[in-house]
Amino acid sequence: MRIVVTGGAGFIGSHLTESLLLQGHKVVVIDNFITGSRKNLEHLAQSENLHIVEHDITKPIFLAEKIERIYHLASPASPIDYQKLPIQTLKVGALGTHNLLGMAKAQNARILLASTSEVYGDPEIHPQHEGYWGNVNPVGPRGCYDESKRFAEALVVAYRDFHNVDTRIIRIFNTYGPRMRLNDGRVVPAFISQALRGENLSVYGNGSQTRSFCYVSDLVRGMIKVMEQSDQNPINLGNPAEITIREFAERIITLTGSSAKLEFGPLPQDDPKRRQPDISRARALIQWEPEVSLEEGLKKTLEWAKINV
Repeated sequence: MRIVVTGGAGFIGSHLTESLLLQGHKVVVIDNFITGSRKNLEHLAQSENLHIVEHDITKPIFLAEKIERIYHLASPASPIDYQKLPIQTLKVGALGTHNLLGMAKAQNARILLASTSEVYGDPEIHPQHEGYWGNVNPVGPRGCYDESKRFAEALVVAYRDFHNVDTRIIRIFNTYGPRMRLNDGRVVPAFISQALRGENLSVYGNGSQTRSFCYVSDLVRGMIKVMEQSDQNPINLGNPAEITIREFAERIITLTGSSAKLEFGPLPQDDPKRRQPDISRARALIQWEPEVSLEEGLKKTLEWAKINV
């Protein structure tokens, strides 16, 4: 198939692009490189099946070739990025999603929206299942990202119901692995880069807040499976193994052999206290389960980070 991947030069997008090329598909990456990196695709540059288009998808785009699938991953995704680029974040969730749904309608293509666990906000139920409507502050520091994704989901459903566009929605929980930007502010690259530099690890609050970390190869495998199944309702993708941030920091120190200590600071506004996906739907619909353990995934990520720190 010929497949479009928006945000294909980003962390997750580049891994997805690589997997699709390995399956023999032709991939058109659309990226404006405001947070993605050409370096993430360098090892794929010689593939005759890869075509890279530098373009801001908040502006209309026309592709003459027949497209069968669209994976929409384009968006700033880390707090540092979307708080620095709030208007761009909102525009890519709204205008960008609108443009791609128009492309899907015109091409009779299937489109998958990469949404996020952030649509659940600071959740009041645990673990988070797809039927939960969330606890989001629309005017807080995370509102530009949370609401851009919530609007994008609503727009996808509107095109599905009104225009009969063939849509899929996934909600991605914390994902990590090689090619994460080590300065993007998210907890995995932040802890790893601090530990490798011998700096103390910055823990916000008392470290009792939890996250659930999914290795990128597991996520990509789930994304492709969701795209090729028939259910059009949101599906959580993430690893349900929950861990406190304090315990996670201590594990990073052990794995790196660092002498770093934990350095505690104030908890950011609206930071989720607990985050754990209920993946019952993914298990039932696509028989998907994360396979890479946290220790195995962190070792692979550390090998990559040591070369790039």
